[in-house]
Amino acid sequence: MPISINLENKKALVTGAGSGIGREIARWLARAGAKVAVLDVRADKAEETFALIAAEGHPSKRLAFTVVGDARDDTRLVDMIREAAEKLGGLNIAVNNIGMMGPLGSAPWLQATPEMFRDVIDQNLVVTGISCLAEAKLMAKVDADTVADRVIINVSSGESTRPSPYMAGYGAAKAAINHLTTTLAVELGPLGIRVNAIAPGTTLTETVKAAFTEEHYLQVVEATPLRRETEADELARLVVFLASDLARCITGQLILADAGAHLSRTRPPNIRTDNTN
Repeated sequence: MPISINLENKKALVTGAGSGIGREIARWLARAGAKVAVLDVRADKAEETFALIAAEGHPSKRLAFTVVGDARDDTRLVDMIREAAEKLGGLNIAVNNIGMMGPLGSAPWLQATPEMFRDVIDQNLVVTGISCLAEAKLMAKVDADTVADRVIINVSSGESTRPSPYMAGYGAAKAAINHLTTTLAVELGPLGIRVNAIAPGTTLTETVKAAFTEEHYLQVVEATPLRRETEADELARLVVFLASDLARCITGQLILADAGAHLSRTRPPNIRTDNTN
C-alpha cells in the first residue's frame, strides 16, 4: 500500500518563518495538511510566506496566519507563542527556527567582543530555550493519545557537531541547543511530547549569503562529500517526517541533513584580516 504523510487537523507554529528555512518548513507543513502559524519579526516577510501558502491552493484563512513580534523580547516571544496556540486552537507541532551568526558573521575569534559573544548566545540558545519552555507548557496541558500528537523540533546546525573556526560562538550556542533537546526529550517524554533537532549543512539563506564570501562558500561545497549545499526544502521535508506519525518513536535525536558535511575535514575559511581588537 502507498505511504503518505497526512498532518490534517494538526496545529503547527514555525518561528523565523518569514524567509529561508523557516519559510520552507511552514510551506511544507501546510502542504501536508497542518494549520500553520507563521511567526517572524518582519511583518512583510511573514505576509509573503502567508501569501505563498495561500497561492498553493490552500484555504489560507483556515490553514495559515501570521504572528509578528521581536523574539529577542522575552515577554513578546512568550506572548507570540501563546497567541499562535490560541489562534490555532491548540498546539501539536512547534518548530524553533530562530538563530543568527552574530554581527561578525563568519570571522576570527580574536575579532569578537564580550557583547558580540553574548548576543549570539542569546539569539540562538536563549531564544530557543524560552520558546521550548512556552511551547512545552502549552502542550503539557493537553492529554495525548499517542506520542506523535505533540512534537518540538529545534533547528540546530552542522557547526554544532565539529570545530567551527570563525564561527565559535554560533557553533557553541547550537551545540547547547542539541543538549537542551536531549534533556527535554527525557523530561517531556512521559507527557507524550517528543523533542528532536535537525542540523542543516550550509544553506544559502539571506544570513549565510551575507556572511560568506564566494571563496568561503566554494571551500565549504568542495569539502562536502555530495559536493553541494543543503536545500531549504530538504530540511522542510525532514521536519514534516519528524512531525508525522511515521516518526512517533523518535525523540531526543539530532538528525543531520548536511550533504555529508560532518564527514569532511575542518579548516578555517580563507578570510584575511589584520584587525585583532
